[in-house]
Amino acid sequence: MDQKVGISVQTLVSNDGLQQAAKVPQYIASISVTLGAFALGNVLAWTSPTGTILETKLGESNWSWIGALMALGAATVVLPIGYLIDKFGRKLTMLGLVLPFTAGWALIAWAEDSIAMYMVGRFLTGMMGGAFSLTAPVYTSEIAEKEIRGTLGSYFQLMVTVGILFVYVLGREVDAFVLSLVCGIVPLVFGVIFFFMPETPLYHLQKREHDKAKASLQWFRGQHYNVDSELQDMQATLDEAARQKLSIKEAFSTRAAKRGLIIAFGLMIFQQLSGVNAVIFYTSKIFIAAGSTLEPAIATIIVGVIQTVATFISTLIVDRLGRRILLLISDSVMALCSLLLGVFFILDKQGEAGSSLGWLPLTSVCIFIVVFSLGYGPIPWMMVGELFPPHIKGFASSLSCLLNWILAFLVTKFFSDLVTEFGEHTTFWIFCVISIIGTLFVFFIVPETKGKSLDEIQRQLGGETSAPSVANTESQKY
Repeated sequence: MDQKVGISVQTLVSNDGLQQAAKVPQYIASISVTLGAFALGNVLAWTSPTGTILETKLGESNWSWIGALMALGAATVVLPIGYLIDKFGRKLTMLGLVLPFTAGWALIAWAEDSIAMYMVGRFLTGMMGGAFSLTAPVYTSEIAEKEIRGTLGSYFQLMVTVGILFVYVLGREVDAFVLSLVCGIVPLVFGVIFFFMPETPLYHLQKREHDKAKASLQWFRGQHYNVDSELQDMQATLDEAARQKLSIKEAFSTRAAKRGLIIAFGLMIFQQLSGVNAVIFYTSKIFIAAGSTLEPAIATIIVGVIQTVATFISTLIVDRLGRRILLLISDSVMALCSLLLGVFFILDKQGEAGSSLGWLPLTSVCIFIVVFSLGYGPIPWMMVGELFPPHIKGFASSLSCLLNWILAFLVTKFFSDLVTEFGEHTTFWIFCVISIIGTLFVFFIVPETKGKSLDEIQRQLGGETSAPSVANTESQKY
């Protein structure tokens, strides 16, 4: 067993046979913190059930900005939030998101005809949701053991999909005002539950609070588990990182850091440009074109259910099959589905699709959502936390999140313009080509990180064989 394994790498059974660490507290804390992901899912999905009425009421141009401002708000917060979690702690920072989050929903709920209130509310809820996209994974990674690191890490994306499905279902039954009120309650529920969770041991050690760090780790590992060895490993890693502290420019000068950044950026790019938003956006139209009599809201709910179930399956298999194989399957099959959807749209445009091909778009959509949720949905967020040493992890993770949200904004804002200019079929074929490139990117560049210590990952990325300062990068997974 590695001598320096970090917080995520447990000492499950020591050489002299100590009792195994408890896993239930880790699961409880991980689920409670991902209520923030559930709240993010609410923000992402809100425009779907409310769009039909509000777009007519507020105007198409205004509505497109209201939808896109969420991602822009998220992009603005990911850099400063990295500083805040180191300054004030992971727990306190996330609890500080609760009231602004609720305030944003209040602006939306009582906006009525005020475009400005809708825009400010969406920007604010986007900021808070985007903050959770960085803080919640960091918290989870700093309390997780190596053997369940992938599973707990994938809970974030799972809860995002559950939050999306929740809004799809509730939005079919209530108006925008009630839906916004309910969404505004979710952050408050998170605050009440997460208040009782401990701060991470790593943060306490960074603040030289050894007794608090030990009490925290004891809570996560169980009262009968000896945490002394793990604490010593964590402290040794922090001490070594402090001795070898470098400027940002110097830290990113190593081959391992450069390659890690390329991989992280690539995964975020191919996730957002995979066409998943286009597939979801066109779900209702595809169902109608296929001859389905389902109302659009039901079709959207079906897609939401498929996405949630597939993401849940991913949490069960990601630590067994590995990251690479799921990413390869995900992107290659998405490329095929996008190709088939493009074929369907051009045939439909020419009036040659016919009822006999009704199965093609439905099958393509469902398979696309399944494979995205198994691979490119949760894994990029998970792997970003595995690719960097601790002294650049916060900054590198923030940059990756920033790129992701900027791309989400661009896709959301200008997707309709792309369709208008080139047509649905060409747009989906563009996504097909991007997914093919993404598949090649994973095959030739992305390493497998399943079951490896971060020291091993750093060596694989091209770092030095002996790199004590990066051995414990699992301690800040995201």
